[in-house]
Amino acid sequence: MVRLFNHYIPRGTLLVLLLEALILAASVYIAVRFWLGPDSAKSPLLLSRSLAEFSAVMLGSMMLMGLYTAEPAEGEGWRGTLFRLMVAFMLGFAVLLAFNVTVGPGSAGNYPLGVSVAIALVAISTERLLFVRWRSLTGPLLPRALVLGTGNRAAQIDTIQHHGGLGPKVDVVGYLPVIEDHHDVPDHRLLQREDGESLWEFADRQDIDEIIVGVRERRGGGLPIDELLQCKLHGIRITDISSFFERERGQVRLESLNSSWLVFGDGFRQNFWRNLVKRTFDITASALVLILALPIMLITALLIRFTMGSPVFYWQERVGRDGRTFHICKFRSMRNDAEIDGQARWASADDDRITPVGRVIRKLRIDELPQIFNVFRGEMSFVGPRPERPQFVDELTQQIPFYQVRHSVRPGITGWAQVRYPYGASVDDAREKLQYDIYYVKNRSLFLDLTIMMQTVEVVLWGRGSR
Repeated sequence: MVRLFNHYIPRGTLLVLLLEALILAASVYIAVRFWLGPDSAKSPLLLSRSLAEFSAVMLGSMMLMGLYTAEPAEGEGWRGTLFRLMVAFMLGFAVLLAFNVTVGPGSAGNYPLGVSVAIALVAISTERLLFVRWRSLTGPLLPRALVLGTGNRAAQIDTIQHHGGLGPKVDVVGYLPVIEDHHDVPDHRLLQREDGESLWEFADRQDIDEIIVGVRERRGGGLPIDELLQCKLHGIRITDISSFFERERGQVRLESLNSSWLVFGDGFRQNFWRNLVKRTFDITASALVLILALPIMLITALLIRFTMGSPVFYWQERVGRDGRTFHICKFRSMRNDAEIDGQARWASADDDRITPVGRVIRKLRIDELPQIFNVFRGEMSFVGPRPERPQFVDELTQQIPFYQVRHSVRPGITGWAQVRYPYGASVDDAREKLQYDIYYVKNRSLFLDLTIMMQTVEVVLWGRGSR
């Protein structure tokens, strides 16, 4: 993993992005050389600009199609990836044509541009296919990790490691007991030291690159500090299990979380300049989306008015920053009598309270667009944890530890939990999403906000997680 602006990005993702940027640039160069021959070398500056513009647009299109997300959609194989590639290249080609971007020096028309797109699509499709076919061969190249501890916290690592389409990012060779009498990991995953063997000698014999500390009880000799220090001095990386989950999964696991880790760890930084940048970004992004989405919002308002009657908008009380309540604005997607008894209910799959028009706008997330006005009013951010209703917050605060952490920042129209986890409609879903919300609050930055916005486009286009 590479930490970039406090956000962890898999090295494999960065390598693929770099490789495909080179493929895109090479495609332009080959197309121009084929069309113009040796004359193309006479204008290196124009050729360089063509390489940069073509690569930037195509990479942006592939990002919007979710081709650089850490976890592909469940059940999506090679055909799904190929379809996304084709859509991304059609989108990129349309953008280049719309802005009259030419490829190569001189006025060679759109022919070199079309050839560049064709070459790049074939080359990147082949590269992606090879990546899928030979990904299993990279196993021996993964860093080797040892888990110290065999309790329930440590046992989560195998489950979490193999969750998601890209598989594990480290090779967990096994679990080494410390003082545990009961083991929550399978017997075949247990490791044993030889008599008199130190932790460093054992790690050296197993060729360990990293030790993940998953011991819950660390007092009274529960954690061999001196031995861990010896390992660290010999170049072995020592990682707390909470930091491991944060790095590998983009979430802070509640089961492995200690209050001291939140207090003494890095992150959770808030100051005037960070808040100023965040607020500027919120207003700019909201204004841009409002301009682009205004025709869709007008059509939606008319459809709701003529099919469901009034009101068009639905105002609902939600909990915002520091626990203060406000009224969120959404397009109405349910019947007027959806909660006639005044009892708050989670939305469920195939909820009969949702109208036909409401089902469509919820699927496309159009019902969320009026929340832009909440952003302008300072009640919400464009990116942040989703605000919940006060009735649910009271329930969730009692049942889920650290739930109030998400209220330390403004709630958002979209967020890290929204792009990483499907629609939540239960206490268990809220617990799972909170782990992503804490990660966002801890590591929030402009870079992470832009990443979330790019992934939000993919979520909307492919209809993931709506209800």
